[in-house]
Amino acid sequence: MQHRDPARARIPAGVWALGLVSLLMDTSSEMIHSLLPIFIVSGLGASAALYGLIEGVSEAAVLVTKLVSGAFSDYLRRRKLLAVLGYGMAAASKPLFPLANTVATVFVARLIDRVGKGIRGAPRDALIADITPAAVRGGSYGLRQSLDSVGAVLGPLIALGLMAVSAGDIPWVFWWALLPGVLSVSVLVLFVREPDGTRERGEARWPIQREGLRRLGGAFWRVVAVAMLLTLARFSEGFLVLRASDVGLPVAWTPLVLVVMNVSYAASSYPVGRLSDRIGRAGLIAASAGLLAIADVTLALAGGMGGAAVGIVVWGLHLGFSQGLLNALVADTVTPELRGTAFGVFSLCSGAALLLASVMAGVLWDVAGPAACFWAGAALSACAAPGLYVIARRVRVTA
Repeated sequence: MQHRDPARARIPAGVWALGLVSLLMDTSSEMIHSLLPIFIVSGLGASAALYGLIEGVSEAAVLVTKLVSGAFSDYLRRRKLLAVLGYGMAAASKPLFPLANTVATVFVARLIDRVGKGIRGAPRDALIADITPAAVRGGSYGLRQSLDSVGAVLGPLIALGLMAVSAGDIPWVFWWALLPGVLSVSVLVLFVREPDGTRERGEARWPIQREGLRRLGGAFWRVVAVAMLLTLARFSEGFLVLRASDVGLPVAWTPLVLVVMNVSYAASSYPVGRLSDRIGRAGLIAASAGLLAIADVTLALAGGMGGAAVGIVVWGLHLGFSQGLLNALVADTVTPELRGTAFGVFSLCSGAALLLASVMAGVLWDVAGPAACFWAGAALSACAAPGLYVIARRVRVTA
């Protein structure tokens, strides 16, 4: 692994701006998403199954659009344009939620919001690598992830406060979500600068084809493979909410499960990313699998909220030790002209693994009980740790 000297390099202002963009948009989205199940099921009279279908289709749209938009940003060598389009679509979807009086309207709003997320994700992650020195790449991805997680904490808390002030007026809360959404797009437009492209005219090639995918290289595909194994062990954070409820947490307090998890996530992502720039990523990414195993064992054994709370905090630490570093490893393994494609492919594969993991966890939960779900996750985490360490050790950092 290439030697780094992070003390001589600073995280660019553009990365801080992109982190603020993520914080504001995640605050906006979580203000809505934290109340959306109640709004759809209780307010509009839909079934829980219909809500699940809406979420499933919406998340599938994210995976597909991430792949296409990442490749398109490589083809154009213009990432900010696609990021602005994606964040702009998410902001534009916000007024549809309070105006909705049918499930169909909510579905359209949710689909626009998620497609916007898919469009912006891979180009934004590639843009971070484009504007960041390799010596602070881990810290840069960790910083953006930390600020994004702060938004995931602020959104539900603001929604709870506004619900108390408005005596439970959900559409009124949804209107307030428009403000951070608009601010997010404004920060992106005004304060993020894209480096000039260097490709000569006629050099552009559409990368989603056999030759383009082969050029991603073996190191990239090994990172994808082990990341998918780790993701299979992680499944949806919704199972943390179910486990907390299972051991006695009142339904009214269940939103705090994800707040606690995201506080732990936000607090760890940036310092872990910076540390990876100093000592390398291998030991830290392997430690993330160990933390996930500890979280799973703790949650499997939990007999009350004390044990469950510890497991939830450690789960958040696992995310802080893994998500930013995995993004940094993707950036480390591919050349600049294929970064958008790489992040799109990585997101698609990771998302597919997460979907499969959540289905498997649900089946285990129903058939063998909650503890079996988390024991299986612990076993997969333990299997992933050595592979993560070996692959991360072999990565050579690209410019």
